[in-house]
Amino acid sequence: MAKRCVELSEELVKRIESVLDKAGFKSVEEFIEFVVSEALEAVAGPGEASMSKEDEEKVKERLRALGYI
Repeated sequence: MAKRCVELSEELVKRIESVLDKAGFKSVEEFIEFVVSEALEAVAGPGEASMSKEDEEKVKERLRALGYI
């Protein structure tokens, strides 16, 4: 899949980096892709923004690790 670059403030990147381990993400990019995918799902509903079963399981694991489920 093709990728695009997005600029973020240094302050935001530092905040993301500070929660990577706790949230179960390996990189800032992985975290951002997850958050954007979740936001798209919330706004657009199921469809193009929907996750695979594997991705859905990863999300559930992360939410469990964070104590949300």
